[in-house]
Amino acid sequence: MPRNGFNRLDAMAYEFSLLKQLCENVPLYITLRDRSGRYVMANSYASVNGVIPRTELLGKTTAELAADTERLDRYPHLGEFLKADQEVERTRAPLRCDIAMPGEHGEDRVFQFFTYPVLDDAGEIDAIGRVGVDVTAEREGERELAEARSLSAAAFERSPLGVSITSLDGRFVRVNQALCRLLGYSEEELLERGPAEISHPDDVEESEQLVAEMLAGERDEFQLDKRHIRADGVVLWVSVHATLLRDSDGRPHRFMAQVIDISERRELERRLRHLADHDPLTGLLNRRAFEALLDRHVTYVDRYGPRGALLVIDLDHLKLVNDTLGHSAGDELIIAVAQLLGQKMRASDTVARLAGDEFAVLLPEADANAARHVAEEMVREISDHVVVLSGDLPRRVTASVGVTLLRPGLASGKEALVNADLAMYEAKQSGRDQAAVLHPGDVRRSVSNGPRVGWIDRIQIALAEDRFRLYAQPVVELANGRVRTHELLVRMLDEEGDPIPPGAFIYIAERYDLIQRLDRWVISEAIKLLGEGAAPDGEGALAINLSGKSLADEELPSFIEAELRKAGVSGSSLIFEVTETAAIANIEVARAFANRLLALGCRFALDDFGAGFGSFYYLKHIPFDYLKIDGEFVTRCLENQTDQLVIQALVGISKGMNKKTVAEGVESQATADFLAGCGVDLAQGYHVGEPLPSGEVLARS
Repeated sequence: MPRNGFNRLDAMAYEFSLLKQLCENVPLYITLRDRSGRYVMANSYASVNGVIPRTELLGKTTAELAADTERLDRYPHLGEFLKADQEVERTRAPLRCDIAMPGEHGEDRVFQFFTYPVLDDAGEIDAIGRVGVDVTAEREGERELAEARSLSAAAFERSPLGVSITSLDGRFVRVNQALCRLLGYSEEELLERGPAEISHPDDVEESEQLVAEMLAGERDEFQLDKRHIRADGVVLWVSVHATLLRDSDGRPHRFMAQVIDISERRELERRLRHLADHDPLTGLLNRRAFEALLDRHVTYVDRYGPRGALLVIDLDHLKLVNDTLGHSAGDELIIAVAQLLGQKMRASDTVARLAGDEFAVLLPEADANAARHVAEEMVREISDHVVVLSGDLPRRVTASVGVTLLRPGLASGKEALVNADLAMYEAKQSGRDQAAVLHPGDVRRSVSNGPRVGWIDRIQIALAEDRFRLYAQPVVELANGRVRTHELLVRMLDEEGDPIPPGAFIYIAERYDLIQRLDRWVISEAIKLLGEGAAPDGEGALAINLSGKSLADEELPSFIEAELRKAGVSGSSLIFEVTETAAIANIEVARAFANRLLALGCRFALDDFGAGFGSFYYLKHIPFDYLKIDGEFVTRCLENQTDQLVIQALVGISKGMNKKTVAEGVESQATADFLAGCGVDLAQGYHVGEPLPSGEVLARS
């Protein structure tokens, strides 16, 4: 502040002093040249960062400084200064430019310089000033940002996934070429649309709900499998992963979505679900899927009252067709019956193939009269229209049909099947080619023309009178055709000594807890056969099927050990087979049981593997020696690629675990050859050898 008495010149000198101090101390590069172009002022910041000492700079022009080649080599930025000065002198206009020059410690820095002319009243250059600020950090940040944007843009455009940026009001603002190719639209066409316009109408509501949750702050992203509609109208399954993008203030700004084509995966899942639930020969529901459906209906009936009926249809004398005309003729017959049932039933009815020549039909709305009418009509239709050729002569086929009404109190769908099966067996015993109805309360009724003895009593009497027989089916090694083991199958003899198929009594034995006694009888008889030398050589062994209920019998391993000791045979001659579904029902029990058997030297097989279709988990937890591939994958494997892939996968896993595979249901040499080529170890089925009385088969082993 000027003191009192300062004149105008003193004030100006004081102000100049303040200005000089300010220029000296600000962190800016400041120089000033006079009318002749010579430097008359340079602050200390300029001297330090320009590296040229102030004493060397003052009094010289930029051209004079740059003319010294040695100095120019040391301070190449002098050349940039000279160009800037010449441009300002030419245009008399300010110039802004970035110039690289050494910093205080000799490091490379970037300064933004503003070179400006000071004009006199005549418009001539009176002086030239230069102000510079260090922008090294800013330029590095800009470079990194530009590089990030470039990489982001490259990743966006070159991504093999469809990627889009969408505005908050649901319009595409950016799409990549992968998305255009996926949907069949050009970039311009997509930018005129939004996700809702290319989505299947049934999927729009769910997508919009998830978007609303993101905008409400309830989530930042979501993943959804949905359908898009391509430009050509094709419906495409995609997996969409959407993310909410926010601005610098944290407010919702855009949506980014990645879109993956999952059509092949969905189709494979559909085929696998179909394979798991359907019979490969006829395309009808299989037993597992039908029982699940029936369980749901039984639950409904138990809650809301009587409703519907169940039919079991069994073809008469199919074995005779197979034996005389071959299994291909038997397959054609089964297909013809399946087609007939599908044509005659209503859309609300459900038809399934339970096994072999046995079918089932659920009539969810039928009463007793309607069910009987449908059953009798089926008997007539099969007799009138299903024909198999024997040479040039047509051979008529007949069927026996059992009917049970669905009433509250049923424990499960399996119990309903037992009742219908009993009625069907009554139709067979009454002469075949007819229908029989099992009314509520008739479960224990006789199905023979003899005394009114319930099935429970018949099984108990058969056990007491030793009227069960073992049949043996060979299991051969595909590599050399040698019989390695025999699977033992149980048959019950009726009062006249004729064999009753297991489907007629196994259900009852399991339902009423007689199966454990039957399993013990089979085990005891099998060990007796071994004691008599039934499987004396090498790997020769007998395979026994165990029910799921026997797995929980804690005394059974001790029983087996005692029987082996009594017969004087090794446990290694026994293979116990447990179905995959029975093992799954109680995996801990199955694992403990298998471990106890292994301790006795016995071997263990997972039977019907693949039927449960969640099977691979159980391979880790249940010890086994053999994996038996379910016949559903084997029967049609020559025509069905999915079956082939499943077989190859199971073989690969088994070999990796050093286990053997057994293919069930081998019905032709071509199938056996294919399985051998896949690496399957063993095979059984009617082509390999049909079940025959064990004494007859094992005597010649």
